[in-house]
Amino acid sequence: MENHQQHLPGLPEPFHLIAVQGGVFDMGGESWNTASLPSHPVEVDGFWIGQYPVTQGLWVVVMGEGYNPSQFKGPNRPVETVSWEMIDQEFLPQLNKITENSRPLGMAYRLPTEAEWEYAAKGGKHGKDKPYLFSGSDILDEVGWYDENSHHETKPVGLKLPNELGIFDMSGNVWEWCSDWFESDYYQKCLDKGMVKNPKGLEKGSSRVYRGGSWFNNPRTSRNTYRRNYAPEYRPSNIGFRLVLSELTV
Repeated sequence: MENHQQHLPGLPEPFHLIAVQGGVFDMGGESWNTASLPSHPVEVDGFWIGQYPVTQGLWVVVMGEGYNPSQFKGPNRPVETVSWEMIDQEFLPQLNKITENSRPLGMAYRLPTEAEWEYAAKGGKHGKDKPYLFSGSDILDEVGWYDENSHHETKPVGLKLPNELGIFDMSGNVWEWCSDWFESDYYQKCLDKGMVKNPKGLEKGSSRVYRGGSWFNNPRTSRNTYRRNYAPEYRPSNIGFRLVLSELTV
């Protein structure tokens, strides 16, 4: 797999997607966050994931001038104050419509599954030998913005160090919505099944998973394994999202 660049009219530069080769990893294991227990083996297929969270510049190009819901304005800052429903029902359909003739055949943009998100945050296959607490480091200041260094606001993407895959801002800055419905004991159910391939969460639920920590939160919440959940219509100023490109059948 090679990295992918997506060009859009009106966007000064293409947005970049990092190729993540599939593999097996241990998901979860955050001792003080019971929803992240127990650790369990997961296999994921290959996919492409955004090098950065979706920026306000990309959001506006897709959704139109004048439609920027973010509290902390700036084209290179991550878009925030966006609900899961806004992303799923408005942004993704529009993005897939305008890239219909330019994205790889048989591929579509979507939110990452929780397993894909954590696998990418941990560096994919490259992260097995370096099990960092955060995405790319054991020192959050090197890779992320959180309550002690953010000055109480989001920051332009890409200012901190990337992880082993070259992905930025997976720890801190803004939380990132995932596609999965949340269940507190889902990890135990996965472990009971043995090796789980491409888990997608529950078929139905009342809240969606989000990951990665934010400018507003303490360092613990930015750990690779930490998970939280909100109702899909909730839209605080510290949650954004990241794109995945994969086969339409996923």
